[in-house]
Amino acid sequence: MRRLTTLAGAALAAAVLTPGLAMAQAAGAPPRLDSGDTAWVLAATALVLFMTLPGLALFYAGLVRQKNTLSVMIHCVAIACLASVVWLGLGYTLAFDGAGAWIGGFAKAFLLGVDRKALHGTIPEAAFFTFQLTFAVITPGLIVGAYVERIRFSAVLLFSALWLLVVYAPVTHWVWGGGWLATRGVMDYAGGLVVHATAGVSALVLAIVLGRREGFPRDLSPPHNPGMTMIGAGMLWVGWYGFNGGSALAAGGDAAMAILVTHLSASMAGLVWALLEKWRFQRPSMVGMVTGVVAGLATVTPASGFVGPIGGLILGAAGSVVCFFAVDLVKHRFKIDDSLDVFAVHGVGGILGTLLVAFLAAPALGGAGYGVTGGMGGQALIQVIGVVAVCAWSAVAATALAYLTRAITGLRARDEEIEEGLDMTYHGERAYNP
Repeated sequence: MRRLTTLAGAALAAAVLTPGLAMAQAAGAPPRLDSGDTAWVLAATALVLFMTLPGLALFYAGLVRQKNTLSVMIHCVAIACLASVVWLGLGYTLAFDGAGAWIGGFAKAFLLGVDRKALHGTIPEAAFFTFQLTFAVITPGLIVGAYVERIRFSAVLLFSALWLLVVYAPVTHWVWGGGWLATRGVMDYAGGLVVHATAGVSALVLAIVLGRREGFPRDLSPPHNPGMTMIGAGMLWVGWYGFNGGSALAAGGDAAMAILVTHLSASMAGLVWALLEKWRFQRPSMVGMVTGVVAGLATVTPASGFVGPIGGLILGAAGSVVCFFAVDLVKHRFKIDDSLDVFAVHGVGGILGTLLVAFLAAPALGGAGYGVTGGMGGQALIQVIGVVAVCAWSAVAATALAYLTRAITGLRARDEEIEEGLDMTYHGERAYNP
C-alpha cells in the first residue's frame, strides 16, 4: 500500500495516507470522493480475492498428492470465511484505527460508526476496508502451503484466527496504519513485509513445529496435477494486478506503473527459473516455471509502486535466482518440510524485494525516489530495520501460537489419518471419484 510521496511538506503524512489524500491535504483541501478511484479499488478487490479463491487453492492443490487435494482447497475456503469475520470484528480496527506506534485502537470494531459517507482518501472507507480484507484473507492462506497433508483441520482454523490478530494486524499497523515503521518511512508498497515476510517466516516456524511428512525429502510423490498448478498460478498472476496496482488506491499513473513492473518481474522470473532448471536438471518443468513466476511476483510486491521497468526486470531475475537456491537450502540442507516452499518463495522473495527497493527506487533507474529518509543510504537502513523487526516478531509470535494451538486442539493429524489422506479422514470426500 503506497505510503510515500515526493510532495514537499507531505512526506510524513504520506506514511499513512494515499497519494490522492496527501495531495489534497498539501493543497489545503478536504478529500472528496472520486468515482474513478473507487471503481478501480472495487475491481482490484475482486482480483485479490480471486488470487485466493480459486487461484491459490488450485495452485497448492495441484502440488500435493491426490488423496489430499480437497483438504488444501477447503483450507483456503475456510480461511477466507474465517479471516473475513475476524477482520470485521477486530483485525481492521487493530490495524488501521488510531495513530499508536505499535497497535491500533478499538473504535472501528465491527465497523461501528463507519457509515456509507465515510472516506479513506478519495474512496469510501467501506471499499478500503474490503480491499484490505482480501489481503487479510490471502496472507494466512499462503501459510497453508507449509503444512499440507499432515495438519488437523481444527488447528488450521484456530492458528489462522489467532495469527491474524497477533501477527498480521500489528505488523499491518506498523507499516500501513501509521505505526512506528510508517513514521520512519519504510517502503512496502503492497506487502513485502506485511504479507510475504510475515507469512513466510510463520510458515517456516509452523513447518518445524509440525514435523516432516513421512519419506521427506526423498520419497515423496511428485505433484499429482501440474496442470492444475499452472491454472492456479495463472490466476495468481492476473490477480496480482489488483494486489499491486490496487495498492495505489487511485486510478492513475502509480497504479499503471505498478501493474507494468509486476508483469515484467513475473515474466523475467519465469524465464530465469526455467534456465536454472535447464542448467541443473537438463530440462525446465511446468511446476518450476510457474514457481519462478510466483517468486518474481512476491519479490516485486514491496517495490512495485516505487520502481520503474528496469527495476522490475532486476527484481524478477534476482528473486528467481535467490528463491531457486533457497528452496534447496530449506529442504535439502536444513531438512525443513516447508512442503510447498512458502518461506523459500514468498518469504525470501518478499524480504529480498523489501531490501532491494532502497536501491532500485533511485530516479536514475526510473524509480520514484525517496520520501521521509531522504536518500538511498537512509532508506536502506530503515528497510533492514523493518525486515529484522517483522521477521523477529513473526517468528516469536508464530512459535507461541503453534504451541498454544497444539495444546488446545492438537496440531498434527494421526498417522493413520495421514496415511489414508486428509480428504476422507477430515472431510469425507474425494477430489476424483472413480
